[in-house]
Amino acid sequence: MYVLGIWDGHDAGAALLDNDNVVYAANEERFTKRKLEVKFPEYSIRAALDYAKLKPTDIEQIAFTTTEMTKTLERVFPSMKENYYLFRRRKMPKPSFEGLRHKLKYRMTSIGIVPFSTTISKSLISKRLNGMGFRNYKLHVVEHHTAHAATAAFTSGFDKALVITMDGLGDGLCGGISTLENGKLERKIAIRARDSVGIFFEQVTNLVGMRELEDEGKVMAMANYSFPFPYEENKFKDFFKVVGTTVQSKYPPAAQYDALSRIAWQMPREQFAYMAQQVLESVLTKFTSNAIDRFGIGDVVFAGGIFANVKANMLIRNLDNLKHWYIFPHMGDGGIALGSALYANHILTGTTNHRFSAYLGNDYSEEYTERILGADRSLKIERHTPAEMASHAAELIGKGNYLFWFQGRMEYGPRALGDRSILAPSDSEEVKDKLNLYVKKREWFQPFAPSMLREEAKRMLHFDNKGYDSFMTNAYMIKEEFKNRTKSIMHVDGSARPQMVGEENRTYMELLKRLKKNRGDGIVLNTSFNLHGFPIVMTPEDAVGVMKATKTKYMFMNGVFVTNRSGA
Repeated sequence: MYVLGIWDGHDAGAALLDNDNVVYAANEERFTKRKLEVKFPEYSIRAALDYAKLKPTDIEQIAFTTTEMTKTLERVFPSMKENYYLFRRRKMPKPSFEGLRHKLKYRMTSIGIVPFSTTISKSLISKRLNGMGFRNYKLHVVEHHTAHAATAAFTSGFDKALVITMDGLGDGLCGGISTLENGKLERKIAIRARDSVGIFFEQVTNLVGMRELEDEGKVMAMANYSFPFPYEENKFKDFFKVVGTTVQSKYPPAAQYDALSRIAWQMPREQFAYMAQQVLESVLTKFTSNAIDRFGIGDVVFAGGIFANVKANMLIRNLDNLKHWYIFPHMGDGGIALGSALYANHILTGTTNHRFSAYLGNDYSEEYTERILGADRSLKIERHTPAEMASHAAELIGKGNYLFWFQGRMEYGPRALGDRSILAPSDSEEVKDKLNLYVKKREWFQPFAPSMLREEAKRMLHFDNKGYDSFMTNAYMIKEEFKNRTKSIMHVDGSARPQMVGEENRTYMELLKRLKKNRGDGIVLNTSFNLHGFPIVMTPEDAVGVMKATKTKYMFMNGVFVTNRSGA
């Protein structure tokens, strides 16, 4: 039985299940080259079918999510969605009454599901699917936070777990607590959109001059450059209260925006970010700890955009009453196409456990790769065996070079995890600065992250044995004796956001093993393979384009070593 999951909102995408196997998952941005695409995911759907060698008429079960009033209106009037996309990403001149537009958005999106909105959404989604050739399928509607919960619960590997979701909002809620127990996923607590700490952090992101729903990670990074001060002096400390297993906001979102604006006017943005990060950490740790105590379940799984905040995740992970943790790697709305499919499959078959890999996107054969590369005379190409590739790449990195690394299937989610990556030494600030200035063009306060062998995690990090992180979803403190060897991947506070690599990616693991043999540490700087402001590359053509645009000299792609003759 095939189940197709789709999402047609922020970071749209599609996912395909074959019985209990996750066959394919990708987001529309990789095809349209518009970061966090909002259009109906037609390209992602067709790619999923092509990968599985299926026709639309082979699919009998389709699931989609989120039928709140504003999402339904955007399906009726797609220009509304496109206009907000351009507004949010600042791809238009600054409009008049910008603040009013923000407040109107917060009021409307808090309304949630209203009479007939689900019926209208189902009709509009069916019309789009029918236009693509789908026939005789059953269409399932999955509530927004149920889809988030399904991603974490059903891919965690836990038979029993506490499931916590938290984001800006969706279907009138900003979060909830569920339990996975005895083969059932059951919601216990719902938190209304009015009390959203996610919306609070979005507003802070906007008020420091960044893009909400996109740059919250930059706010987290910038917070570390403020002088620290106790929570009692935080001007936001009374904005939220955690009462048992509920979160209560002092202000509704529109009034909160005004209150934040008044404070931001008189404050350096680093201090403003620090206070917001402090509040987020306080709310999430108290809420999670209270939930564990109330339900008596110490294995906890998380999903929702808030859990992209790795510094808050680190504090949650260190809670005394938390035994084991798992954060779904595509925790934001980009993951809920898969969540919809997983939940629909659960209703149909009772399945609660799916093997999950981050490598669920497109791949390209060696023959296709060679044909694309060989057609460009500005590139010199040389075939490598896997062992030669690992050895050669490690040698180049050891000499202080950065390189592009394109292998196998594209990663699912916001992180490059060794298949669409840019790699560099972990101890070279010079190479880090070169990457920032000429390739990534990121803000100076944003840190890079490392990939490391799993066995290196215990040696180099303050590791707590509560769970390995293969997906860069958590921050860890680096041990003092290794800080000089991790200068290019360490944040100013001594932390790092690692990917711990094992057998799930043998090609990448072999490179890290070779680095350990040559240099003593199985660790490398790993950042996403893309130009600033664009999605991660998907195709060999995309990769070559970035190589030329950045004048990068070296790339390893599907068994081929590539030298850019005009590379610097």
